[in-house]
Amino acid sequence: MSLVDLQRTIIDWYAGAQRDLPWRRADCSPWGIFVSEVMLQQTPVVRVEPVWHEWMSRWPTPTALAASPSGEAVRAWGRLGYPRRALRLHGAATAMVDRHDGEVPSNLEELQALPGVGTYTAAAVAAFAFGARVPVVDTNVRRVHARAVTGVEHAAPSLSRAESDLAAELLPTDPDAARVWNVAVMELGALICTARGPRCDECPVRETCAWVRAGRPAYDGPPRRGQAWAGTDRQVRGRLLQLLRDSADPVPREQLEQVWDDELQRERCLDGLVSDGLVEPLQDNRFRLPG
Repeated sequence: MSLVDLQRTIIDWYAGAQRDLPWRRADCSPWGIFVSEVMLQQTPVVRVEPVWHEWMSRWPTPTALAASPSGEAVRAWGRLGYPRRALRLHGAATAMVDRHDGEVPSNLEELQALPGVGTYTAAAVAAFAFGARVPVVDTNVRRVHARAVTGVEHAAPSLSRAESDLAAELLPTDPDAARVWNVAVMELGALICTARGPRCDECPVRETCAWVRAGRPAYDGPPRRGQAWAGTDRQVRGRLLQLLRDSADPVPREQLEQVWDDELQRERCLDGLVSDGLVEPLQDNRFRLPG
């Protein structure tokens, strides 16, 4: 299959298989797309969508979010995980107000200069909100490229230069087709070419997939680490933050101490939350979300 045929096959599949997600609709603002991209990092769509709707209803523009205390962003983040993303969103919104008249910048370099915005988020917003012809490479995209083109079950743990070059080579030359291609490959990885239990029989490129043609060889690269949760600092931090989110008033230390029995771990996590700017200590040994 030629490159053009590969592009057309996946784009045609996407036309019939795509999920109806609010940030993909034509009437979604660049800000709505920006918020979705930050929320979707390491978080499933099913958990993101209701929180995204709540955020867009409450803060429909960067100006609206920037006008609220950062602690309200952390509170509204709920259980999405990795709550520093809420602070980064608030920081990015503030920068948009200060530098871009309250608008999401369309320039890739200006997007990357926003607080907490990395290469992936900048590329995704530039492509999906403004139609820039730039490759958007997330975990799903890397997996499809690895299997369909390179012939291995999983991509390496970290994005390599070779993967970035491959993504650029596969990108259609037409900007409109490039935008659809980016999201189509992402959707293929999310729905069909999944990390566990890929549905190869339903894949539109199964006949030419390099991995399938090679007999679906098992992954033999560097170890792929799973994400533990129970008993970890992430779990403790989550419990501490949840208690603060649920309280309209500052919470005394004694109440926080009931969250976790291991004092050393609990205090380490509380200190980390304060250091990250997610929790604000008060003089009377009480704590609250940042004001």
